[in-house]
Amino acid sequence: MRRRWILGAVSVSVVIVVGVLAWVGIRAYLAKGELEAAMPLATKVRSQIMEADGQGALASGQALTVHANNAAALTGDPVWRIVEFVPVLGKNLQVMRELTEATDDVAQRAILPLTQMAGTLSLDSFKPVDGRIDVQPMLDAQQDVSLAAGAITRAKTKVDDIDADGVISPLSDARGKLSGLLDEVSLSIDVIDGAAQLIPAMLGNEGPRNYLVLFQNNAELRSTGGIPGAMAMVHTDGGSMNLVQQAAAADFPKFKPPVVELPIETRALYGDNTAQYMQDVNFTPQFALSGQIAREMWKRQFGVEVDGVISVDPIALSYLLKATGPIVLPSGDEINGDNAVQLLLQDVYARYQVPADQNAFFASAAAAVFDRMTQGDVDTSKLVAALAEAGTERRVLIWSSHEEDQAVLSDSTLSGALPVSDDQTQAFGLYFNDATAAKMDPYLKVDVETARAVCRNDKLPNYSIRVTLTNTAPADAAVVLPAYVTGDGGSGVAPGSIRTNVALYGAPGTFNLGVLRDGQSAPYHPASDSGYTLSKLQVELAPGESTVLDFQFLGGDAQPKEMVVEHTPLVYSLETSNVDLGCESALQ
Repeated sequence: MRRRWILGAVSVSVVIVVGVLAWVGIRAYLAKGELEAAMPLATKVRSQIMEADGQGALASGQALTVHANNAAALTGDPVWRIVEFVPVLGKNLQVMRELTEATDDVAQRAILPLTQMAGTLSLDSFKPVDGRIDVQPMLDAQQDVSLAAGAITRAKTKVDDIDADGVISPLSDARGKLSGLLDEVSLSIDVIDGAAQLIPAMLGNEGPRNYLVLFQNNAELRSTGGIPGAMAMVHTDGGSMNLVQQAAAADFPKFKPPVVELPIETRALYGDNTAQYMQDVNFTPQFALSGQIAREMWKRQFGVEVDGVISVDPIALSYLLKATGPIVLPSGDEINGDNAVQLLLQDVYARYQVPADQNAFFASAAAAVFDRMTQGDVDTSKLVAALAEAGTERRVLIWSSHEEDQAVLSDSTLSGALPVSDDQTQAFGLYFNDATAAKMDPYLKVDVETARAVCRNDKLPNYSIRVTLTNTAPADAAVVLPAYVTGDGGSGVAPGSIRTNVALYGAPGTFNLGVLRDGQSAPYHPASDSGYTLSKLQVELAPGESTVLDFQFLGGDAQPKEMVVEHTPLVYSLETSNVDLGCESALQ
């Protein structure tokens, strides 16, 4: 009798377990289908919002929300949570539940609110019409966009924190896909959020403003891009924009004493010239400081205290020209996205020998692009893509004297701040300043390789940033290139040669181990700047000559991180490659 009772109890238990597993299995299968239906809709919604398809975005957003909510409901019942305690199986169920919760949260708190306002705020909302942008849609959307951006950020953090080690590959893959999707959506929403917060104020919604625009010339390198040889002041008021004044660096005297009191470290690294000559304000890689210096110089020379400083370079202009289409300049030249860099950084010097004529050409090009954009004759999608690309490459920088605006800018690449490391990445800064006093840097080829290794008993990692510099100018550069381009020996550099100051910034907490040049110890200037350790040295290369600099740092903790190198924007885009670092080559 007892045996029969035990068998009956076991049978009942088996039935219950089988039933529970069947219940969970069916719900897992259904939830998987709901997630697979939801994720493509997120990409579709993103495209529809960008294309100002309000009705389509709303329909897709509603469908996405239904699928996400169904998936969360299927994985959130008490039975599911109990089975999560089962070894092996439980962890897979937990990961699936966390993925559905994150998807549902994004759908409810971000995607659906954004789609409901897609008809009133889209990329076209940022498009000028007759020199004016209607800022009211941005003002109306500020709170909702900000809340949506925050929800996506929280969801991204939650997904990245999900421990998917040991789970089945479909779940691990789903986590990776959702993380990547959130990255894409976050990038788009962050652009709209930042623009909605900044643009109304910058366009004079709260009162007239003036902005100094610096056109950095990468043919003569500075840390943040190039020498600011040409500049303009833009006046905004109630959404309108007008280019009201243009000037050149030659219009400014040498200011004695410096216009601002430089930090001691800045003076030691870059000299008083940083705050004495307009063309040298961006010797420092910290654009906020450059902006403050340029603002004070403009005030002293022209009597106007601007509200902020914006910097762009010819490469950024070439990106913008892909959105505006070709433009015919007063000189008769057609400037477009394909020829702008060559025209502005090389051809102009062959054509005009007098710097004043060169500056006049730069000014006319800048005015023509500004006029085309402010009149609204531009492809908005291409414009946003161009600005995103230029911003990522740090070719567009903004500093604002208004604290609330600067707070928004500070977390973006537009701020031009020193690189910031995090738990996963070790960020370094590589900056170049021309010392040839010429326009030879289109011929300076730069290659960057990163490497890391653990060679010490304390497991602290060695980080290496290998920088190869090559002078690609022709052997007869002294003869065939214009004297203004080579410098004609005026700074003590032989015509055709390129002299460059190179600074490599490590991250706070790292230790500077020194520099090798072509495999040998090199004389260098070890220093610090705002808590960053750095190595600085000068390199001079004759036409065809090349050299390899190997900067090394010791990590501050025993966890090796992915290396990221932010750098001076060059005439061309720079790709960083990874190589192996042997311990025999690691400095100790």
